Amino acid sequence: MAEVMNAAAPGALADHVLERLFTGARTANRFVGRPVPDRLLRELYELVKFGPTASNLCPARFTFVRGHEAKERLLRALDPGNVERTREAPVTVIVGWAEDFHLRGPELFPGRPDLVAVHAGDERKEARREVAFRNSSLQGAYMILAARALGLDCGPMSGFDPEVIERDFFPDRKTRVNFLCNLGYADRAAQFPRLPRLPFDEACTLL
Repeated sequence: MAEVMNAAAPGALADHVLERLFTGARTANRFVGRPVPDRLLRELYELVKFGPTASNLCPARFTFVRGHEAKERLLRALDPGNVERTREAPVTVIVGWAEDFHLRGPELFPGRPDLVAVHAGDERKEARREVAFRNSSLQGAYMILAARALGLDCGPMSGFDPEVIERDFFPDRKTRVNFLCNLGYADRAAQFPRLPRLPFDEACTLL
């Protein structure tokens, strides 16, 4: 594990917590057979929902695929390299976003009665989708960190046919797919060696 210099402000998380969330966390490629109970998925969302989104409009929608029949439907949409790991995973989350997310504005941000109008109309469709995709990506990242905090391992994935998933799981087309994420308990023996990361001086700029 890379050492983290915990020199942040008072109240910063302890190194062992940072290890669980970041420095020691790994992408799960294979899973053991331990199930994930529904109560844990509910607890997961109760953490995720507090992550910030633009105007608090919370566009992400999470579909937890668990049962055999639903999982087999999902497997039809996956690239071959993702099939076996997804079959093994106790849960696969379809992280999506709602086309009509802005309609919840009066409920989610009552101090901004203009929010529905800001995002409404066919001329705003592409801009609305950009907002939804960006913020559902944020919410998907919150989900990964929350899952790790609750003791789960995560395997986020691209490598699927969104048309197949949306046609099968969201036939009204009111929900669109962003990415998939397997959840469960990793088979540590199947993990790949950790790959390098970019150093600060290559990835970051101080102005």
